[in-house]
This record gives sequence, structure tokens and C-alpha cells, in this order.
Amino acid sequence: MSGGPLDGVRVVDLTHALAGPYATMLLADLGADVLKVESPAGDLARRAGPYPDGDELRAFGGYFQSVNRGKRSVVLDLKTPEGAAALRSLAGDADVLVENFSHGVMERLGLSYESLCADNPRLVYAAVRGFGDARSGRSPYLEWPAFDVVVQAMAGLMGITGTEDGDPIKVGPGIGDIYPGTMLALGVTSALYEARGTGRGQFVDVAMYDAILALCERIIYQHTYTGAVPRAEGNRHPLLSPFDVLPALDGWVAIAAPADSRWRTLCDLIDRPDLAADPGLATNLLRVARRAEVFDALAAWTSGRTKEEVLAMLGGRVPVGAVRDAAEIAADPHVAARGMVVQLDHPGVDGTLGVAGQPLKFSRTPAVPDRRAPLLDEHGAEVRGELAERRSAFGPDRVAS
Repeated sequence: MSGGPLDGVRVVDLTHALAGPYATMLLADLGADVLKVESPAGDLARRAGPYPDGDELRAFGGYFQSVNRGKRSVVLDLKTPEGAAALRSLAGDADVLVENFSHGVMERLGLSYESLCADNPRLVYAAVRGFGDARSGRSPYLEWPAFDVVVQAMAGLMGITGTEDGDPIKVGPGIGDIYPGTMLALGVTSALYEARGTGRGQFVDVAMYDAILALCERIIYQHTYTGAVPRAEGNRHPLLSPFDVLPALDGWVAIAAPADSRWRTLCDLIDRPDLAADPGLATNLLRVARRAEVFDALAAWTSGRTKEEVLAMLGGRVPVGAVRDAAEIAADPHVAARGMVVQLDHPGVDGTLGVAGQPLKFSRTPAVPDRRAPLLDEHGAEVRGELAERRSAFGPDRVAS
């Protein structure tokens, strides 16, 4: 893809699994030329599935496709002098390098930030790890490996997710990876913007723990302002009412009307003038104190109606939405209107398959994913040709084969 707001930006992508590839997928969607550097074995996510029916090639599954679309692939063995030298050459001509190895790996390979930026002072070097990099603050967990569920647990998300009397529950999507990856993409674009004026890159560091703690920002001020230790409260909100997930005849609906004017509108729509007239429910703060009563009143109304009936009566007047599954989302006209499922080729099967689209919309420089994920080393010959051209131009001591 070309023409996006990052058209012309060259990214060397050393990431694997989810957090790092999600960050570089965002950059690729935005138009950057992202070169995914893989070991001879390839990113383990290639073998994670799911695979579509009839795909006997199994070059990659939906997981890999979703977060590696739009990238090129080259195989380099960074443990060999030749592979490390080739990577150094690629970084020397790049705007950005992104990696999510364990702390210290790049240093052991002789490819540290300091070494690479000495060759290319404008390089933005970005890293996402479980507990960050010592350059930004040495965590006592620096050497600990981390996964999504680990940082959801440690950074507070699971502590406020679940029912009041139940066990902690992780959030469904891999938010412990995806949100840090999103933050890293923001950090990279910010550093690129700054480098346009100074000509100097910098080290950009996101810890998965830090990102999820930032996502849980409410628990911090609740604790520092009041001394409270927030706990799981099901689908309710400790500071807003109504802000609930309520039963319907065929599922569940979410209703959020904490603003006092919205509350009065809601009471009118469900034909409960008594609720609107109750001075003890007149403000959000008062409703929070009686939120169980508010929930029961609304549930009595929603439970006798289907999801679509609730939406038909409340939609556009108060914030309301049905709890939907993937099939219902795929059929939602909003998703089609906003291009939020994009169709990509998949090696090994005829036709295209859908992945989640790009929520960033630009009026002049569209960021629309339109190229599938690469086969392993699919662009290797192309990249090695580029390296050979540079060797001819700058001499063999500058570029490895």
C-alpha cells in the first residue's frame, strides 16, 4: 500500500507474537514500508492458526494475517555475522527499527540501540517488552517474560474485571499486547515528527505493564484521592449511573445515561415519570448511591423486550447498544459503511478472507489495508538485491551479503 500518511517511511521490523507486530501493522496500514525480519524458522505466530477450510499450504493463519498484513518478509539469521551485518545495513538506511526481544538480546547480538544509532543518528529505535527497558527505568521485573494475561493481572485490569463475588476475569481480546502495541506506534510517529526538525532519532520504550496501568487510570486516582482500593463490580461503574448491561428477551443490552438530562430522557422513553420525579435520583451522584435500584427499574423494562426493540425505542436518544457476537457485528451496516472488515488474499485458498479494518480515517491520505501478510522470506531476493546495490555503491565493508 502507498499514499498513506507514513508513505516513504522505512521500518525494519524485528517483532514477533502480538504486541510488536500490532505496532508495526499500524505503521504499515498508515503507509510505511515495513520489512519484517524473521529467523529461518519464522515468527511462531505463523503456525498459530486458525486456518481456513481447504488451506493445505498453511503458510500462516488468521492470527498472523491480521497483524502482519501489508509487510514484506526477509529471513536473516541474526546469530551469524552475515545476518547481523545485513541487519545493520538495513537499519542504516531505515527511519525506524522496532523490536520486542527480551531485554539484552540485541546487545548480545552486537545490535544495540547505541550501536545502530551511531551508524544512523536519525534512527528511531522502538522496543516493547513486558517490563520495559533499563534505559527508561530499571524494573525489578526486567528479566521476567510476560504475556497478555500476566500484565492484565499485574497492572490492575483483572483486579477490576469480574463480578463482585466472583473470580478475576481477563479481558477477552489480547489487550495486554494490543494496547502497548498501539502506544508504541504513537511513540514512533511522535519521535518521527520530532526527528524531522532535529535530524536525530531516539529510543522509544513501552512496557506492557505501564501501558495497561495507564489504561486502568481510574483506579489510580480513586486510590490516591480517596484511599479506596477498587475491586471488580461486574458490568456496573463505580462513578456513573445508569451505566449497565441489562437483560433482554434474546440477550443483553448496554445503557449508559449518567448525564442528568439523559436520565430524564430515558425515564420518559420507558414511561417511568416516577423515576424522573424522584429527587433522590435527580443527579448522577445520587443515582450511584442507589444504583441497584436504578438497575432493577431498567431491567424490568428491558427484560420484556428483544434487543432490537430496545434499540428501536432508545437508539439515537440515549446511549444504547446490544451485546453482539462476531456474526452480528459482521452483518452490522456500520461495519460496512466504515470499512471495518477488510478482505485480503490468503495463500492456499481461492478468494479473500476478512480481518479487522483500520479505525484511523484520513480525508487525503487513506490508511486502508490492501495487501496480505507475506510468506516467509517472500521478499528476500528483493531485499538482498537492494543490499547488493548498496555494497556496490558504498563498498563491502558497509554492507553484508
